[in-house]
Amino acid sequence: MTIREAKIEDIKQIQIVRNSVLENTLSNPNLVTDEDCREFLTIRGKGWVCEIDNEIVGFSIVDLKDNNIWALFMKPEFEKKGIGKQLHDIMLDWYFEQTKDNVWLGTSPMTRAEIFYRKAGWTEIGTHGKNEIKFEMTYKDWTAKKQNQTLSS
Repeated sequence: MTIREAKIEDIKQIQIVRNSVLENTLSNPNLVTDEDCREFLTIRGKGWVCEIDNEIVGFSIVDLKDNNIWALFMKPEFEKKGIGKQLHDIMLDWYFEQTKDNVWLGTSPMTRAEIFYRKAGWTEIGTHGKNEIKFEMTYKDWTAKKQNQTLSS
């Protein structure tokens, strides 16, 4: 298993992962284009992928322009293996190295993603879009969480 920075050449496989999810699905797969992915990976922020046997099984992308987690998705068969947590943590570490601004995300209620973000220390701050839960992470909360993880290991 390898976690590395995402490249433009990864977009085809990133799209496969994004469209394989069983929750937080896109109403229309064409809503997120390859050009959108390229822009978020190269202009607006940065992304990471997890590869197993040369296949991308998960990815995360953060948007510095809107201070937003744009994507964190896993192929269903690779969930619950700790890969999402690793992608999440690498992404937030990088984000808070770039800025101390709060970062937010939206996710559907009553999903595994909602549970994941609550467990990861995100704070619910309202709603977003089509009845999504809006979560926020502050620099202070992230650094405290990382410090507690270090102390407990």
